[in-house]
Amino acid sequence: MGANSSSISELPDNEYLKKLSGAEPISENDPFWNQLLSFSFTAPTNSADLKLLEEATISVCKSLVEKNPRTGNLGSLIKVFLSRTKELKISAECQNHLFIWQAHNALFIICCLLKVFISQMSEEELQLHFTYEDKTPGSYGTECEDLIEELLCCLIQLIVEIPLLDITYSISLEAVTTLIVFLSCQLFHKEILRESLIHKYLMRGRCLPYTSRLVKTLLYNFIRQERSPPPGTHVFQQQTDGGGLLYGIASGVATGLWTVFTLGGVGSKATPQLEQCSPLANQSLLLLLVLANLTDAPDTPNPYRQAIMSFKNTQDSSAFSSSHPHVFQINFNSLYTALCEQQKSDQATLLLYMLLHQNGNVRTYVLARTDIENLVLPILEILYHVEERNSHHVYMALIILLILTEDDGFNRSIHEVILKNITWYAERVLTEISLGSLLILVVIRTIQYNMTRTRDKYLHNNCLAALANMSAQFRSLHQYAAQRIISLFSLLSKKHNKVLEQATQSLRGSLDSNESPLPDYAQDLNVIEEVIRMMLEIINSCLTNSLHHNPNLVYALLYKRDLFEQFRTHPSFQDIMQNIDLVISFFSSRLEHAGADLSVERVLEIIKQGAVALPKDRLRKFPELKFKYVEEEQPEEFFIPYVWSLVYNAAVALYWNPRDIQLFTMDSG
Repeated sequence: MGANSSSISELPDNEYLKKLSGAEPISENDPFWNQLLSFSFTAPTNSADLKLLEEATISVCKSLVEKNPRTGNLGSLIKVFLSRTKELKISAECQNHLFIWQAHNALFIICCLLKVFISQMSEEELQLHFTYEDKTPGSYGTECEDLIEELLCCLIQLIVEIPLLDITYSISLEAVTTLIVFLSCQLFHKEILRESLIHKYLMRGRCLPYTSRLVKTLLYNFIRQERSPPPGTHVFQQQTDGGGLLYGIASGVATGLWTVFTLGGVGSKATPQLEQCSPLANQSLLLLLVLANLTDAPDTPNPYRQAIMSFKNTQDSSAFSSSHPHVFQINFNSLYTALCEQQKSDQATLLLYMLLHQNGNVRTYVLARTDIENLVLPILEILYHVEERNSHHVYMALIILLILTEDDGFNRSIHEVILKNITWYAERVLTEISLGSLLILVVIRTIQYNMTRTRDKYLHNNCLAALANMSAQFRSLHQYAAQRIISLFSLLSKKHNKVLEQATQSLRGSLDSNESPLPDYAQDLNVIEEVIRMMLEIINSCLTNSLHHNPNLVYALLYKRDLFEQFRTHPSFQDIMQNIDLVISFFSSRLEHAGADLSVERVLEIIKQGAVALPKDRLRKFPELKFKYVEEEQPEEFFIPYVWSLVYNAAVALYWNPRDIQLFTMDSG
């Protein structure tokens, strides 16, 4: 906002806020509202700004909580906002700045108040506050309408119906933010909310018909990445002659409370952070993720998830299925481009995961793209910088790769895409490498990082599953990729020997002292042998299916042939070692006959000739390695806290006191 703390500290004593939160009822027709809503400011763009505002106004909010049951002023404010939104579409088309300006300001105040109300009371208490009216003697309450549902429906209509212009950008952003605030009751519960009043309103009744339009609009907001207009373009622009009539009215009315907001407000320069991103796109994506992860009602599946699962490409002319009531069409090319460009954020990666996992139309389209490297490279970069990413982001990136590698066409095509100068890969200069080889390098690096740092079995399994899915289609592996495959096996072999030695020493010690061996190394040994078995199966799959395409892997195998000696007679690996042993023996024999002091080029030439000569029927066939991603039985237990941690950390102009958060611990996000 640009206001300093000393200015904001004066807010609790401001006459307008005192009147709003005081004991006197204010009619929705009172001129007071015009005075309250005539202020100019740049909306908060970060949680630090809003934290200052919230701390300064908490006493006002508490006073309103206390007095509202008598005055009904919260309801009056909401009715004022509702009355002013009825003509918003026309106002936008007619460039009616004053009307949009005051409607935005009303919504901003409502959003700030709601956030405090929701953090301090149950949904049932909140609902009561929406029903309170003036209780002074002689006043008559009108027929009680459901203000919560009306406000929710109004916000959705505002998002989907008001055209996105410079003058409407702020109110569109505020509408999205207010919906997030309405749903933020989840933050203040340790358990996953399965029967929420707000959820019920959004998934039934008047809001339900807008489901597909809301999801479509939020997706397009993400796709377009519209940046916030320069401060002042959505309020009153000062004219060169000293200001027009409307600007004069605004300046004259904005006294007292609201003058603090004009510091750094109209006409001030945008911050570098805002110049680089789109607050509306960011907030829209967060709202979309929250809506998509609402729990199903007992008799009603989540309509927003249904919409995400079923939308189609604008070029798809097939008829809409009656079994998908919330289907709509969107431009897949634009969506694909946005997904490729935005993968640095957790929320964009989570959206990509949801679309690939749940929407068959999107998955088919993505796998058919001839520029798949534009999507895969950002995902690989996430995994490469694993040290800088949170574990959830790494998991999402890895699962995306696993889903993609379920498709044989993808596994073939990635070896046909040749990349030049991968600057972010620091271990070795890669002037030219296939996308497939780079993918192998990054996944192996992730496995090695996990072995030395996090030791997460889930991460291990998914990395190995992705490699296994690709193994039968390995083609023209880069020499460095081939070396890293064998190096990983070498690392596993050393680890196996170390654990085996520890287990043996522990057993001897327990026999001498007649105590059970502590710690128990049997489980560790079992886990490492499972991983070794998987690596042997991956190598074997490549050799049996595409030996002649991978001379570099055979070269690396021969160079480190001694590694495999100890596993030839091991009962857990004897069967899978037969083919590897055969390949090593066959090519070793041909190299011996070729003489000593062979150059690398000559060795590779002999390997290529031998690959043609090796009878394929001598290699034993094993079942094809295929692993499919299967979501956990109760995915909401993972995804809902994850989504809300993203909202907490990434939302524009939203601040919640960490002490109030119940859903997750503050150091877990």
